[in-house]
Amino acid sequence: MHAHDLHVVAPDTGVTLASIDPQRTPGLSGSKEDERARAEAELADNIEAMKLLQRRLYAEGKRALLVVLQGMDAGGKDGTIRHVLGGLNPQGVEVTSFKRPTERELAHDFLWRVHRHTPGVGMIGVFNRSHYEDVLVVRVHSLVPEAVWSGRYEQINAFERLLAARGTVIRKFFLHISKEEQRERFMARLAEPEKQWKFEPGDLAERKHWDDYQAAYETALARCSTDDAPWFVIPADRKWYRNWAISTILRRTLEEMAPMPPKPDFDPASIVID
Repeated sequence: MHAHDLHVVAPDTGVTLASIDPQRTPGLSGSKEDERARAEAELADNIEAMKLLQRRLYAEGKRALLVVLQGMDAGGKDGTIRHVLGGLNPQGVEVTSFKRPTERELAHDFLWRVHRHTPGVGMIGVFNRSHYEDVLVVRVHSLVPEAVWSGRYEQINAFERLLAARGTVIRKFFLHISKEEQRERFMARLAEPEKQWKFEPGDLAERKHWDDYQAAYETALARCSTDDAPWFVIPADRKWYRNWAISTILRRTLEEMAPMPPKPDFDPASIVID
């Protein structure tokens, strides 16, 4: 079974995150050493395949790919960008990280700041966090009334349908880590001077809302996984598995898009270059 089918959230179905082991490695078999060796080898192969497909997508100039990464703090969003997408041509990839909204952004509807960063034709856009923050952190911390955030699921679905109708293929990944793994990653950041900048004391305050975030994610996954914009729940305690699964899904996505450069409107064989 393909990684796409193993991890996709089928439309109109529920998701119970507690029932999904963040350490499991479906789609691979053998000892953990053998699984990791295979995953790392196939990751390299996937990246090489995506390089060619990205060039064709860019040259075709008709469609785009949007990759959405969501997860708890230290879930691996930066690592996914670096290891899965970092090898692609940066001219054809736009990465946007969404932080706390600015006053200007708050003066508009919640999708305004996101829509401006969706990829144009020929491009691959990557969202590190996204419009889903407005049904996650906003819900957990009651930043707006429930009557407001509860209406955003359908608004998000409509927004994603609009992008899909324009030719943007959307793939959304929830990086599913355990609370224990988050603790280990926080401790590793604190122990390594080069990574201490990534840790914020506020991360511990958010950690106290772990169960609330899991519930918020379950609702978003269930209500916003559609044929146009499916969600994938990726077991992410093992970074090598996360990279393999996401790269495998993205490679298949690009292969199914089958982009092709336009044919020249002249006969290349007739060109003579002195």
